[in-house]
Parts: sequence; C-alpha cells; structure tokens
Amino acid sequence: MTNNILEVRDLDVDAGDVAILRDIDLLVAEGELHVLLGPNGSGKSSLLAALMGLPPYHVVRGEIRFRGNRIDQLPIDQRARLGLGMAFQRPPSLDGVTVGDFREALDAASNFKQESSALDLEGFANRHINVGFSGGEIKRWEVLKLFLQSPQFLLFDEPESGVDLEHIAAVGDAINRLLRTPGSSGEARSALIITHTGFILDYVQADLGHVMIDGRIVTSGDPRELFKNIQRNGYGSVSCQRV
Repeated sequence: MTNNILEVRDLDVDAGDVAILRDIDLLVAEGELHVLLGPNGSGKSSLLAALMGLPPYHVVRGEIRFRGNRIDQLPIDQRARLGLGMAFQRPPSLDGVTVGDFREALDAASNFKQESSALDLEGFANRHINVGFSGGEIKRWEVLKLFLQSPQFLLFDEPESGVDLEHIAAVGDAINRLLRTPGSSGEARSALIITHTGFILDYVQADLGHVMIDGRIVTSGDPRELFKNIQRNGYGSVSCQRV
C-alpha cells in the first residue's frame, strides 16, 4: 500500500468570493517529487498557498490531509510545525531581521556554511532578509531557508524563475540534496514544485507531473513527456486525463 504523505481530495478553493481551484485531487507518496506545470494564471501558486494556509485562500469543499491528519482548517504555524515548508516566489523583505538572526532562531548552524556556499550566498549572514537581494538571490535564499527549517514536505513556487542558468543548476542540486536527506523523524522528504518555464526539470528527478489549466488538474503523467508536448503544441493540446 502506498504511503501517501499528502492527500488532497475533491478540493475547491476560493479567494474571497472568487472561485480559484476546483475538483483538485493530488496524492504524493513519501519520498516522491511531483511537478505542477501550467500557464500563468492557471492557479498553481494558489494551490501551494492553499496547502500552506495562506490568506486570502480558503477551502470551501474537500480536504487536505498531511501524514493522515486533516490540516485544511489549521493556521499556518501549525502546518509548519507538522512539517510543511514553502519556498515563495515573491517573499516579503524583512528589514531588521538578518539571515544570521533567522539561522540562530532555528538553531540551524550545522549546515549553514556548506549550503550557503553551494547556493552562492556566502557573506549573507549579516544581510537583512530579502532587502536589496536580486531576484536570483531571493530564490536561492528561499531554498537555503528550507535547509534551515528542515520541513518534511517541500513546496517550491517557481524556484527557477528569475534565476540565471548557472544558478538554476545550483538550485536543482540543492533541491536534490534536501530530498536525499531524511527529515528529523527519519522519513524521506517529499516535494511539490510548480513551474511555468519547465527549466527545473533538467536538474531534478521528478516522479510525476501534473498540468493545471483554469484552476483544475487536467492530466498527469511523465513530467518530461508532458513538458515536451507542451513545448511542441502548447497548453491547448493537453487532453483531460485524470489519474
């Protein structure tokens, strides 16, 4: 029997009074990496926000289960404590809070030097989080942040967007290292990456891909084959095939 760490069943999500996601079914097993593809405005980031419990998104039907426990009514901090962690596409700047402060608050000094070097963020300990960071530096910091937080389930919102080609490889390698390192409970980590460009597929080994269009997951399958078809024929060519 498959050990699903994340189960999303019949999920409808609204933002205020606006319908955003409909009929979302998603199962991610322990140790798996899934990739969610889709055009801009299709609802990919909204799904990650709903999983993390970020406003203004709220579940109006269905459920989200993490490690067998229903979490769709829990606040953000409780979801984080259970083991969800997210690398944001556009995180806020935290003027007055340094990278070093964040590291010390989490008591996470053991791998900071190695991973900050691997992500070309050496010397950032005294920088205020995201203040004056370039777009690529913000994305790399978001990945380094997950090393410090050490969640069991990793959510990545377009980790390659705005990152130059050299650093996309570094980001991909870092994601792979995170997935290979067991969590605090000894379980294999799992992840969901959303992408518009598909570049990250060259650097990670994804187990399953999904395509979202107009707030619905319309098909699932081999991530590279799905992306090749989209490159050749566009998202309009994607047929509906639920798995």
